[in-house]
Amino acid sequence: MLLMLTLRAASATDAPVIRDLLATAALPVDDLESSEIDFVVAEQAGTVHGTVGVQALGNIGLLRSLAVSPAARTAGTGTALVDAIEAHAAARGIRRLVLLTETAAPFFMKRGYALADRATMPEALQDTAEFRSLCPSTATCLAKDLRHD
Repeated sequence: MLLMLTLRAASATDAPVIRDLLATAALPVDDLESSEIDFVVAEQAGTVHGTVGVQALGNIGLLRSLAVSPAARTAGTGTALVDAIEAHAAARGIRRLVLLTETAAPFFMKRGYALADRATMPEALQDTAEFRSLCPSTATCLAKDLRHD
């Protein structure tokens, strides 16, 4: 099904639907209120079909919480969300995005992310709830340097 989605920065009123999308995708939600995460959402006719976030830690960003509703999968929604959050991160001065995933490594690797050693990530990343406790030690760590034109 082809959806005409609009990408936009999330607002506070989007928080419940973001939480629901993440919970449905079995992604961490425990630290959403305590972490400063910029979210982008994909919506159609007022219904949010996907989300992704970045937690800025200086010039490094933790890409997290990519979730797409079943109705919007295979329509390029995930790719559009990742492109949007990368552009947002670059505009904020983030030079490198890092993520942890248990299931989506092939998706991100097709988009230029490469395997990274979790143990050598900067302390700011190591101190996030996602690195400390929310994602298991077996999660794949990936990173991508962002272009700054």
